Amino acid sequence: QVQLVESGGGLVQAGGSLRLSCAASGRSFSTYFMQWFRQAPGAEREFVAAISRSGVSTYYSDPVKGRFTISRDNAKNTVYLQMNSLKPEDTAVYYCAADRAPPDLARTEGYEYWGQGTQVTVSS
Repeated sequence: QVQLVESGGGLVQAGGSLRLSCAASGRSFSTYFMQWFRQAPGAEREFVAAISRSGVSTYYSDPVKGRFTISRDNAKNTVYLQMNSLKPEDTAVYYCAADRAPPDLARTEGYEYWGQGTQVTVSS
């Protein structure tokens, strides 16, 4: 069993930065691929970024590529999402997810574990 707890969300002006954290319980964190998703009001959940178990490989959606960076610290059981050059369209609830299967950038459901989400609001 893995529990995920996100933090770091908040209100920021356009062009600003935030760093989200997702802390995982349990001793098997390094066996999970980790993902970040987001869901804006009235919109479907969308993939944001993913990272391999070792942290060597990362994947990004086109809207965030070049602005967001996913990383992980397996010693701290934590995955991060550094978000720079934020835009109002980045406003959403951000969720982390863990799965032992490799990332499928087209899949937004069926992950083994999800966090409760953290709100990110970018004002113009």
